Amino acid sequence: MKKHVGIVCVQGAFIEHKHALDALGCTCIAIRNRSDITSDIDALVLPGGESTAQSRLLHDLQLFDTLKEHIEQGMPTLATCAGLILLAKTIDGTGDLQGLNESAANKRLAVEGFQTLNVCVQRNAYGRQLSSFHTQLYCARAGRELPATFIRAPRITSCGAHVEVLMQYNESAVAVQQDNQIACTFHPELDSDLFFHKTLISL
Repeated sequence: MKKHVGIVCVQGAFIEHKHALDALGCTCIAIRNRSDITSDIDALVLPGGESTAQSRLLHDLQLFDTLKEHIEQGMPTLATCAGLILLAKTIDGTGDLQGLNESAANKRLAVEGFQTLNVCVQRNAYGRQLSSFHTQLYCARAGRELPATFIRAPRITSCGAHVEVLMQYNESAVAVQQDNQIACTFHPELDSDLFFHKTLISL
């Protein structure tokens, strides 16, 4: 059965997710307004980008409550980088406050997310754009190493109940799953291995 996947397209890197899902034979639906969230949608993607901007836009466009309700009711959801921050139960600082004045720092901290994923996360924990990197990490569920591209990536600092760690980097979880939610600190959509997108549409 062909899956219809809604990709939240208010800000950030969403086109690569579309390419990955197109390759798997999915029908992709761009979510930019509340009317785009229809009963046809089988799964959601929350892409990378800038979590503060995404949070603000989701509220401004009146998307936030509807998306949160769908996630809480069990809709399969794949979140990458900033998308993971939006799912996280707790944001433990931001990892990028140095050099900011108090007003700017408070804006960075004011990310109101869905708080549906039982993890604590720190934003931009690996540094800024120039600190981005690519590596291969073992995933037991996949039974092989998977490529992982980190771009201004957050760090999962702790995992709570019902969270399964799928991949680790330097002893920190970088891919997790809790029931219907899959979240990566890196960008699987930038690499050719479609394991996480396949997992999404299998839920």
